[in-house]
Parts: sequence; C-alpha cells; structure tokens
Amino acid sequence: MNPEAGDSRALLTTGEGVARVQAALRDMGLDGWLLYDFKDRNPIGRALLGLEWTTRRGFALVPASGPPRLLIHAIEHSSWRHLDWPRESYSSRIEMVDRLRGLLSGCTRVATETSARGDVPYLDLLPAGIRDIIVDMGVELHSSGDLVSTFYAVWTPAQREEHGRASELVKVLARDAFARVADHVSRGETITEGALSTWIRDELARRGAPVHADCIVAIGPKAADPHYDPGETGEPIRAGDLLLIDLWGGFHENSVPADQTWMGFMGGELPPRIAALWETVKAARDGVVESLQARWARGEVLRGFEGDDVARRIITDAGYGEFFIHRTGHSIDLDIHGRGPNLDNLETRDDRVLVPGVGFSVEPGIYIPDDVGLRTEINVYMGPDGPEVTVSEPQQDVFLLLGGS
Repeated sequence: MNPEAGDSRALLTTGEGVARVQAALRDMGLDGWLLYDFKDRNPIGRALLGLEWTTRRGFALVPASGPPRLLIHAIEHSSWRHLDWPRESYSSRIEMVDRLRGLLSGCTRVATETSARGDVPYLDLLPAGIRDIIVDMGVELHSSGDLVSTFYAVWTPAQREEHGRASELVKVLARDAFARVADHVSRGETITEGALSTWIRDELARRGAPVHADCIVAIGPKAADPHYDPGETGEPIRAGDLLLIDLWGGFHENSVPADQTWMGFMGGELPPRIAALWETVKAARDGVVESLQARWARGEVLRGFEGDDVARRIITDAGYGEFFIHRTGHSIDLDIHGRGPNLDNLETRDDRVLVPGVGFSVEPGIYIPDDVGLRTEINVYMGPDGPEVTVSEPQQDVFLLLGGS
C-alpha cells in the first residue's frame, strides 16, 4: 500500500521514520538495512517503502548514516517516484550486480529479510541467489528480525484501542454463538458445524469486523485437527459434544484484528477427563502470561521462543506433550498471522525480542487424534507497562451449554 492509502507502516517515506531506523542501526552495530523486492516477494519492504507495485528487482538501502539510496530497474522509476532518494538504475543483470556492489560500498554488516537456517520463515524473503551475490561481495548479512518487529509489526495507539474493541466484539460473538447452538439443540433442532461457521462469519461482518473475518467450528474428534474446516455442512452438533469455536476479525485494513478460541460443552456437567485436559491448557495459557509479566518486571529481555517453552513444559509435565503439535502463539499486526515475533520453539526457533508495541496470540492446545481437541486462545500486547491481555474476562471454565449455568 502506498502512503496515500493510509498504511501506518510506510515508515521509510518520512524523514523522521528514516532517522528512527538509522538510530536503531547504529545501536545494533549495523551499517545498513537492505530492502529487496521482486514482484511482491517482500511485503515487509513494500509496506515500509510505500510501494504499490513493481515488476523488476529493486533494492533500497537505508544506511546507518547518510541519505538512503535506491537501485532500481530502468523502466520502474514511476513506481519509486514518491521516494526522493538518490538512485541508480540498471537494465542488464550485469549492470545490476555491478551497481549493487556500488550501493553496498562501505558496508560490511547489513540487515535484510533473511533467516539463518530458515528458523523464522516469515523473514526468509531474500532469494538464495541474491544472497550469494551479496555475500560474494564480502558483506555479512544479518536478520532484520528485530528491526521488522520494531518498525513494521508494532501497533499504533489507535490500533491498540481498536484491537481492544475488536476483542470485546469477538468475545461477545463467541458467547452468542454458544447460546445459538444451545438454543437449537435444546429445541431438538439440527445445527451443523458448517451452519454455525457461516452464521459467525456473517455476524462478524454485520457487527463491524469484516476484515480477515473467519472461524473454526469443531466438535470432539474433529477439533483434534487444529485447522479443521467443516465446509458448508460438517457434523451436526449434539448433546454431549465438546465444541471448539475459534474466531477472528478486524474493523478495517489498517486495524489490528482480534483472534480468540473458546470451548463449550453440550451438557450440564463436564466429564472429568475433559475437565483435566481443560485445566492443563488453561494452566499453560496463564503460565505464559504470568512468566512474561514477571520477567518484564525484572527488566529481562523477552524472546518469542521462551514463551513457547513455558506452555510446552506445562503441557508436557501433565503428560500431553506429544499432543501439543503447533507453536504456542503467532504474531498479530495488520495481518492475523503477522510478521513480528511468534511464540515458537517447535515449528521454528523464534529468537526475536518481544519489543514494546508488538502483539501475539497465546493459544496452547491438546489434540488427541480421533478422540478430542481443546484449545484456549487470548491475545497479548506488549504495552508500555508490560504484557497486557487484550480481552476482558478470559475463559476460566468450559461453558456448560445444556442443563447448567
């Protein structure tokens, strides 16, 4: 999105934004930040630079000191005209390599969207061939991960406020969805996972959260697939079923969506085994939040993988580690799965710092194939006074939907 479209992340289109990035580069001992794009490969660079579209390879270097510089294809000047930066152009690949060497002259340590060993795939955006060219020039490439968190994934105060309102909307809608199921089942009427999913999606739009709006509705064994999709119909929801509802949505393209998972039981008394599983995932969720808050209070640096370690240890100690098959949490920025730090030491090892201003989900789960799946999910924002749970009244007990309170 270009700056006129209102993308809050178009930081490098302003002098003040460039100055902030350069100060961070100097603090990190880096000579510059190289942003590369080819046909929408790098949404991070495109947003920060306010680019609309390109069809050829382009490079933007923000040095630790001095004016930013561009290297772009000779036919693409129009796409970059909003940036009043010194620029070189190229036509042939030979010219590109030669002028890239000039662009990086004087640089020995440069940040870019790369990830050693692919540990953070959300950042692994620089093609191997371009990396080889740059490394052959004697330039060390370092991950831009913490720069991306600080200058791309952070929320503005307005986005924090809107996310809070979206969180309350999503919470209320989840409870309304459970009430709708209970009403149908108590009347002896059939309602399926797919029908409830359609109703939730329609309600997200009707209530004002149509962006990234979607949900997962799953009963019992179906919920053992964390990304289960019932399609248009799915299974009928009946008395005695454990019901998972995961739903998310945001107000508009420049707001931060909310993402939550809630559990209900179609009965008046929760079976003891299900109750034990629920207490385990809830303890893991709360353990992550308590650990983050305690470490913040001690002034410690918090990294994404460490949050995952807390939840995974609690679930493993309860005997269900093999059934916790996904990361503990994903970044949330303007995208529901954002580019900031994830709580992950399973699928990847995300060692990025949970800097002030970023947000993420905390969603431990237990998934026993062909048996049962449970998850609880809240969102957390790294506020000025530490980690904040963004929804009021996180779920403490599985809702009893028939014959109980």
